[in-house]
Amino acid sequence: MIVEQIWTANAYRNFNYLIVCPDSGEALAIDPLDHKKCLAAAKNNGWEITQILNTHEHGDHIGGNQAVVAATGAKVLAHRNAKGKIPNLDTGLDAGDVVKVGKTIELEVLDTPGHTMSHVCLRAHGDEAALFCGDTLFNAGAGNCHNGGHPHELYQTFARQIAALPAETRVFPGHDYIANNLQFTLDREPDNQRAPGLLAEVENQNPAHPLVTTLGLEKEINAFFRLQSPSVIARLREAFPDLPDAPDEETVFLKLRELRNSW
Repeated sequence: MIVEQIWTANAYRNFNYLIVCPDSGEALAIDPLDHKKCLAAAKNNGWEITQILNTHEHGDHIGGNQAVVAATGAKVLAHRNAKGKIPNLDTGLDAGDVVKVGKTIELEVLDTPGHTMSHVCLRAHGDEAALFCGDTLFNAGAGNCHNGGHPHELYQTFARQIAALPAETRVFPGHDYIANNLQFTLDREPDNQRAPGLLAEVENQNPAHPLVTTLGLEKEINAFFRLQSPSVIARLREAFPDLPDAPDEETVFLKLRELRNSW
């Protein structure tokens, strides 16, 4: 499986992706907002974009669909409940569906509500374990829920699905927010052992060649997985004095998400 991570260099700091079968050269374009860069990458490498996968319906993820379809005839795939939200949607996806790319690639569809209620992630299994997670999970962070989502659902997605994935799973999000997210982690957990060194490594990185985290690393440096940390809870109590003595993980997650909205 070839993963071409495309840095758009736009104001929203979007990543686009081409997932390519090395045997056939067929490619799946994930959220190809910057259609010119996606089409150029395919052309330069001799790949053929045959499918588009939108993780969700927001304009900064579907805005390149029309141009890619016009150039390639690719079929558009997204959450089944995104019909009517994503123009010219060809295939609606459910949890457990498999997206096949060329001869060798099979990607499992995860139904991952929270950022929106029509959000999917794609999971690659085995030796090439990866999660293409749109705006659900970011490097060192979590998606917001402002435009059609719900923080309770986002917590359930994290707790029931993402946290259960293998530690070696590589994380490929829809945006580059890692430096700011690590700063939030350190604001919430000043004694975090891994975040300071990682922040020094990535704060001046070239997003065209970014660090790719794993889920194991995320559990060390992402505040939204650090729900039992005494430091996180103590800092939360400063902002929320009525926090219970032993808050459950969902309460901690929701309070973190509330703080991150205005941080």
